[in-house]
Amino acid sequence: MLSIVVVEIEHAANLGAICRAMANFGFKDLVLINPKCKKTDEDAILRAKHSAVPILQNARISDFAVLDTFDCIIGTTARTGTDYNIPRSPFTPEQMAEFIENNNLIKDKKIKTALLIGREGQGLINEEIRRCDCLVTIPTHHEYPAMNISHAVGVLLYEINKKLGTAQIQEKFVKATAKEKEVIMKVLEQAIHKMDFKSEDKRETQRQLWRRMVGKSALTKREAFALIGFLRKI
Repeated sequence: MLSIVVVEIEHAANLGAICRAMANFGFKDLVLINPKCKKTDEDAILRAKHSAVPILQNARISDFAVLDTFDCIIGTTARTGTDYNIPRSPFTPEQMAEFIENNNLIKDKKIKTALLIGREGQGLINEEIRRCDCLVTIPTHHEYPAMNISHAVGVLLYEINKKLGTAQIQEKFVKATAKEKEVIMKVLEQAIHKMDFKSEDKRETQRQLWRRMVGKSALTKREAFALIGFLRKI
């Protein structure tokens, strides 16, 4: 189970935007450590909107002791060190998502994982970073590396959800098999055989070209059948 834990958030609009990002990617558990704004503030409610409002309303308010309840804490930072600075050697967002997937940190409900988000201006201090099991940083332009925290939450949750969501999307769209692609090539071969070419080399070029295009394409089974039907008509 993954919880979003935000340290000493100051701006209600950011709080609402974090809730909205969580709703976008299917995460619901929000913990606020010593918040400086209220979850009942109008700006928070307006920014959260619709299905994100319950996330805001159900957000738990606590102090730093709540971190002791988590089995794994993933900290966030915009400031990275060298490989000599071990506490500040972070994952990229993609690596973080792989770490979460490989360790079953979302699907296993018994494992409590926190994505720890720092303060708007200061981020996480060294003492808080040392409590983290690992860190993640979002690559940004060197002239303005620090992101708005709600934007950062959106990027990180996108990467996590991409690992989960890709499988869900693929379940809806059955991919064409090698057998269906071979049928496409047989129908194309019949068409190519009937066409006039200046030389057999040019005919063979068309065969190779189409085989590569069909092979490289991510056709669904439905698209493959539609293409076979169309090619037979022409």
